[in-house]
Amino acid sequence: MEYKRILTIQDISCVGQCSLTVALPILSACGVETAVLPSAVLSTHTAGFSGFTFRDLTDDMPEIQKHWQKEGIAFDCIYTGYLGSTKQVGYVKNILDTMGKPNSVNVVDPAFADNGKLYPIFDDEYVAAMKTLCPSADILVPNITEACFLSGMPYRESYDEKYISELLAALCKLGCSKIVLTGVGYTPEKTGVVVYEDGKASYYEHRRIAKGFHGTGDVYASAFTGALMRGKTLFNAAKIAADFTVSCIEKTQGDPSHWYGVKFELALGELIKALG
Repeated sequence: MEYKRILTIQDISCVGQCSLTVALPILSACGVETAVLPSAVLSTHTAGFSGFTFRDLTDDMPEIQKHWQKEGIAFDCIYTGYLGSTKQVGYVKNILDTMGKPNSVNVVDPAFADNGKLYPIFDDEYVAAMKTLCPSADILVPNITEACFLSGMPYRESYDEKYISELLAALCKLGCSKIVLTGVGYTPEKTGVVVYEDGKASYYEHRRIAKGFHGTGDVYASAFTGALMRGKTLFNAAKIAADFTVSCIEKTQGDPSHWYGVKFELALGELIKALG
């Protein structure tokens, strides 16, 4: 098996089990070399903690890219997560367009909204900037809320397969040919992912866990990208990532002191086994 190198671009929340603090170990467990480009450094993530520190690394990003180009460094896959500003989005688009090897894969997790709302620091200007990343993404991995903001379709708490089909079609108009839409559930007891590829949508369903946890989107996107780089098909990578994320949540339930993330480390063995 070819040894591949991934670049992941997102923030470091030093405590909180999200972004780079989950992406790096999960991707490494998948057996791929993982390079990182931090967009910012925070003492903790921003959901539930107060008084956190924040160091913006926007201005470092183009200088890091220049050094990599000077050294002839390129990547088999570039995977983006949480980005802190519209300026960063512009830098990241340039990296997606120029830093990949021939036949590299760009995976974009929009990471700016959930439950029908934008995260507090984002606005319509940021959404417009994120739309410009879509043509550079070989695979887009949004949740339903992010898909609605990007496509302009109204967000719905309840929906049917026709609505999801229309949402996928609207995303395709932005230049997204392959989409993994997360958090799709047609009944209260179930949720899952819809994988859109070559004009066809496939659905993988699993049980819904009522209580949500911080960072599960990052856990999912990281496991998905790692599985993809291990040669799994788009659908199988999406399935493996879904099963892994559910296991991470199950291993965290019942511990109220661990509200800030999921104990993904306890499920890494399962992920490695699933990858074969």
